[in-house]
Amino acid sequence: MIRHVLLVRFNASAAQADIDAVFQAFVQLKEQVEGLVAVEWGTNNSPEGKNAGLTHCVLMTFKDAVARDGYLPHPAHLELKRLFRPVLAEIIVFDYSPQRA
Repeated sequence: MIRHVLLVRFNASAAQADIDAVFQAFVQLKEQVEGLVAVEWGTNNSPEGKNAGLTHCVLMTFKDAVARDGYLPHPAHLELKRLFRPVLAEIIVFDYSPQRA
């Protein structure tokens, strides 16, 4: 299992409708990309103030590294990036394999 984490800050001028379209495209990826088992997203609501200006998170769970690697050049991912880039100010991408205690 691979977790693909995106921490995002949108441009100040990004319209809410454009942000909503980006998140809808993320949700639709689950139907389009083999091995993508879950997609969730949300807005930062931590009271700690440690988000470094990043406001949103997308968490994608892939069956394995092969599925994640197949997603990267997938046409649906490329279309998502076309929607995402014009409204994106900053992004951090972090992938990991969950370790359980």
